[in-house]
Amino acid sequence: MDAETEARLAAMTQARDAAEAANLAKTQFLMGLSHEIRTPLNAIHGYAQLLERGAAIAPTEAGRIIRRSSEHLADLVEGLLDISRIEAGVLKLNRETVALRALLEQVAEMFRIEAGNKGLDFAYKAAPTLPTWVLADERRLRQVLINLLSNAIKYTAHGSVTLTVRYRSMVAEFEVADTGIGIAPDEQERIFMPFDRGAGRASGVAPGIGLGLALSRMLAQIMGGEITVNSAVGQGSRFVLRVLLPQPNTAPQADVKGLPIGYEGRRRTILAVDDDPGQLALWQELLRPIGFNLFVAGSGGAALSLAELGRPDLVLLDVSMPGLNGWDVAARLRERFGREIRILMASGNAAELVGSEGQHDGFVLKPVDQQLLFAMLARQLGLVWEYEGIAHAETGEVTLPEAARDHLAELARLARTGHVRGLTSALLALAEAVPQSAPLVARLTAALDDYDLAAFQKLLAQQQPGDTNGAQIEGEQTP
Repeated sequence: MDAETEARLAAMTQARDAAEAANLAKTQFLMGLSHEIRTPLNAIHGYAQLLERGAAIAPTEAGRIIRRSSEHLADLVEGLLDISRIEAGVLKLNRETVALRALLEQVAEMFRIEAGNKGLDFAYKAAPTLPTWVLADERRLRQVLINLLSNAIKYTAHGSVTLTVRYRSMVAEFEVADTGIGIAPDEQERIFMPFDRGAGRASGVAPGIGLGLALSRMLAQIMGGEITVNSAVGQGSRFVLRVLLPQPNTAPQADVKGLPIGYEGRRRTILAVDDDPGQLALWQELLRPIGFNLFVAGSGGAALSLAELGRPDLVLLDVSMPGLNGWDVAARLRERFGREIRILMASGNAAELVGSEGQHDGFVLKPVDQQLLFAMLARQLGLVWEYEGIAHAETGEVTLPEAARDHLAELARLARTGHVRGLTSALLALAEAVPQSAPLVARLTAALDDYDLAAFQKLLAQQQPGDTNGAQIEGEQTP
């Protein structure tokens, strides 16, 4: 046998071994996933039957078990969806002002209790340089920290778990150290594979479904950071998350909690399209109570007819429908109305949302995250939400002093040319020269952070300095 043939056979053998290993990992993953799903499903089914039969069980206790089981199932589904979104390239991070110290205190307190229940010591150490406010995706940052700390406690039978946080030059370093069983050198990369369950890490410890660390590393990379591990068998592990967390130019004036109860300005019309009656019912419960004119359609053909009759401001459009699918409907809406109508595609499959970007203005993933949905609607429709018990002075039509005129004109000029860096400097200049403009500057900065120059220009067009007899900003038209 010549050298070339031997090399080919070696390559084929290596490829076969890799394929077999991948298939084995997926088989183990699916077996574990099946177990993880069946356990809460059995609890839900069992307690539902007991309640149905009128068994002597407290409804509150049954409800608590059913709720916890359903939350566990939701977490499993969300983890799988996140992996799918990342691999499809459609997972987007929010850039919001986050109270970092408060977030870390909450996470530390949660795991201090969990560690105490297991007889472990828990320590939280924060550097004096740690800022109060940073710009980050709070949900994703919390998700990664919870995954790391949960694993540390899970694989530590005795001793301690320590969370140490450092901050320097806008880079935050989160170190999670434990005195647990440790990780063998040949497993330290495998544990980050999506289908790996960390076989052999611990006897008697359920290894989970193999998504936590894989998802954490993917999220860290999307956030512009990394996760590294340093471990030895029997000597514990040290996971380090490093991520860029810049500080905002100004601290937020108020922290608005909860969901909106309405919005300022004229009433907007939304058309929701889905072949699932349950999803249409959800859209109605979410959107009608806060003041939207909502029309619903169960098919693509009905949606096109309603769009002609009602001319909605925005369409929530399901991707997978019999007959005319969502992409077909979106293409016809664009052809008929152009950009007059905003289109948000909705799907539970992240891969379905890849492609045809020109036909839509954004996407909504199912199950629907209500906070993200309302943030998306605000951006697309230029809304200012109203919250219960909170009065908002920053409306879309603020009268500013004459001193703001030149600054607004400069912002309008830079917005027309798309000069993002210049806009940032001009916003700072406006905030310093005209303190009354702080609410407007905050809203303009949010639009700029989203690279939504259309919304930026719309906000500018609504501003009129005092003593101008209704003169508009040069070069802009009121909507």
